[in-house]
Amino acid sequence: MKLLLLTLLLVIVCCQLAFSQPYRPTIEPMPSPIKADPRLVVKYGYLVVPENRQRPNGRRVKIPFFFARKPQQSERRNIFLYTTGGPGYSTTANIDSIGYESGLLKYGGVILFDQRGTKRAQPCLDCPDVEEAVKRSYEQSLNKDSLVQAAVRRCRDRFVGQGVDLSAYTTLESAEDINDLRLALQLDSLNLVGISYSGGLMLTLARTHPEAARLLLLNSPLPGYARFEEDGLLNLNEALNQVFTDEEADSASTGNGPTLRERFRRYFSQIAGKKFTLTYQKKNTRDSIHIIYSRHELLDVISNRLTRDQVNTLPTVMEDLIRGKHVPYVSQLMDGYFAGNQSVSLGMRYSVYCTEQIAYSDPATIQQQEALLPWLAGYAFNDVNPSICACWRVKPEPLGVSKPVYSTLPTLITGGDIDPSCRPFYNRLIKRYMPNAQIMTVHRAGHAPGYTVDGVNYATLFLANPYKPLVAQSKNVVIE
Repeated sequence: MKLLLLTLLLVIVCCQLAFSQPYRPTIEPMPSPIKADPRLVVKYGYLVVPENRQRPNGRRVKIPFFFARKPQQSERRNIFLYTTGGPGYSTTANIDSIGYESGLLKYGGVILFDQRGTKRAQPCLDCPDVEEAVKRSYEQSLNKDSLVQAAVRRCRDRFVGQGVDLSAYTTLESAEDINDLRLALQLDSLNLVGISYSGGLMLTLARTHPEAARLLLLNSPLPGYARFEEDGLLNLNEALNQVFTDEEADSASTGNGPTLRERFRRYFSQIAGKKFTLTYQKKNTRDSIHIIYSRHELLDVISNRLTRDQVNTLPTVMEDLIRGKHVPYVSQLMDGYFAGNQSVSLGMRYSVYCTEQIAYSDPATIQQQEALLPWLAGYAFNDVNPSICACWRVKPEPLGVSKPVYSTLPTLITGGDIDPSCRPFYNRLIKRYMPNAQIMTVHRAGHAPGYTVDGVNYATLFLANPYKPLVAQSKNVVIE
């Protein structure tokens, strides 16, 4: 009898252990849509993992990756992993081909990894109804916000009806995806490369799986512990102030009258709440429609030009807008709206922002920045907001996502001083908790300026000795 009871007990324990076993990430190979130099060793496929790791036996997601290396490069060590920003953009869908000396292949093997829920992933959380709602609002002079919210609800209902857990598309889950891919491919620690949102994703991985990270290259990162909703108008105002300061330093622009900074602030404060009209002809059609627009569209015109290529045009554009010359600029903006932009998977974007950023934003703090900056008050600097999150209805992530990342990993952070979104302030915030981080700020550069300035590739210098302090080699770079 004792032997029988012992046997039954062992069976029960073994069954419990079997059910409590963690899932095993798997690789599902498939032909690569990215053309690669035939001399490269290439692997392409899906990482297959649970949608929600709290339910490891539940629904699975498939996330594309592309792994390339030169034959002489290690298949396990010194591997760079890159994920694009967003959230909601696809890494692999934006790359057609890769050459023998492309990008980071000069330094080691390279993995291009998508975010779950994006274009080539399964499921793909696209919400095309939202884009159509924006177009319809302009075509029929209807309220954009109400149309977009209705489209968001339809999109959510469709995914929930398919069994998708929208609360599982988060930075924490994406960080686990990266580590699972590393384990499935039997790789050592990775060189993590992030841009914008994915810079914050790489920081999250460095916190949750420090064993998975060897070093970090962060291009205009948005740390998850920043409060983007509470900073957005301040960020844009700082970038504009940099433009105004540069313009005022130009001796040719000096004078005794009000500065461009003063006239900009006065004009954009005065037109708050005003509506303007435009007769607009869609590209490649004979159709003309009457567009109603506001200060919001004019601020879009300006913020879109906060780039290295277009910043020199900004003073002239601002002068034109202040004088009422809106038509050519708003028409160009409408061309972009009506051309469509299907590159971002909005459902993924909504889930990340709503579970992490907006779930913890403070409406009172947001209102305070609007009170400080009346010329920008009410400007929708993000396409996700609390009203959309009320429609999307996802669970907030744990409060830990809003905590700083403490790490001794060698890190190179780059950013532009006219970036309207991810300001140098965020870079310094990251560095505060990472003593081996270095910041490279590029003058008159906007979002994601990269690592090469005036012919010098600072990433190459950093990778040669990640702990050695970099030295700026032109007046357009500041190293901290």
